[in-house]
Amino acid sequence: MKTKHFYSHLVETTHITLEIAELDVTSKERVHLLSLVEANIHTTVVSSVLDQLEPEEKKKFLSNLSKEDHSKTLSHLKEKISDIEEKLKKEIDQVTSDLLEDVKGAKA
Repeated sequence: MKTKHFYSHLVETTHITLEIAELDVTSKERVHLLSLVEANIHTTVVSSVLDQLEPEEKKKFLSNLSKEDHSKTLSHLKEKISDIEEKLKKEIDQVTSDLLEDVKGAKA
């Protein structure tokens, strides 16, 4: 992942990157596919977090997120959601696994 997020330390996309590199597509298409992977992960994480926060906490989270204040965002989530990193890691692993299967299916 190129963009840093409050959850970047939980993401491992090397396996997807390697699979995409083996696809018979242009360089521009590879970059686009990688950006879709990142967007899917980001959407999954944000959705998961929002599902676990109370309305006022959602506002604070979104404010921190929009300011790209990664440490403040993560600190806030750790205060409000127990085991947030473990929960997010599980969500991220699931979405990356699903995306990896999709990429492998495209090679067939």
